[in-house]
Amino acid sequence: MTDFTDDELALDPHFAERFERDDRRPPCQLYLISPPVLSDDFTDWLKAAFDGGPVAAFQLRLKGAEDDAIARVAEPLQRLCADHEVAFILNDSAALAKRIGADGVHLGQQDGDVREARALLGPSVQIGVTCHDSRHLAMEAGEAGADYVAFGAFYPTATKETHHCPDPSILSWWVTLFELPCVAIGGITAANARPLIDAGADFIAVSGAVWNHPQGPGEAVREFAGLLGD
Repeated sequence: MTDFTDDELALDPHFAERFERDDRRPPCQLYLISPPVLSDDFTDWLKAAFDGGPVAAFQLRLKGAEDDAIARVAEPLQRLCADHEVAFILNDSAALAKRIGADGVHLGQQDGDVREARALLGPSVQIGVTCHDSRHLAMEAGEAGADYVAFGAFYPTATKETHHCPDPSILSWWVTLFELPCVAIGGITAANARPLIDAGADFIAVSGAVWNHPQGPGEAVREFAGLLGD
């Protein structure tokens, strides 16, 4: 299924314009990602975000931090996620995800093998994989047993350095062919999310647009809730 490169089989850039979502597929949901550095009162910020509207998942992403420090930070956030029935996802490390009992782990292309992560974590832990703008990588991740694939960055973002900018059509293509959920990520705001939702994203992953919102994270989530509820 993966015997081609993305360059060898070009994707119609107008595919998203013609896309119609299958009504049997759940509607798009919100996936929150932590800011790169957490304030001492971040638990309160996260609670405010959850109070603003439905959130499907929260990813703790603290690049460069020591495992022990991440584990300490994670404990109250995990409890809060559990209280609000939000999946708690850890970035990068399957070993640390197992240690703290996370609901899932998100792996970049350099963060380990999906099959090894599955063997370590078992069948019930969610495994997501960054696939940038590559259909080939996404299909490989699906074949390896990932629970979701993430495409992006769709828009400029200050959260992380990016070198890939897919067209929304990659989302339409993916959900037309595969049941495995896909996440759209990268610079997404309430103002620019609509094309990605309409293109078929199962989740939109958001960071700065929530934590940097001038009226606070609760209002930011309310704006996304209104958008996703349309």
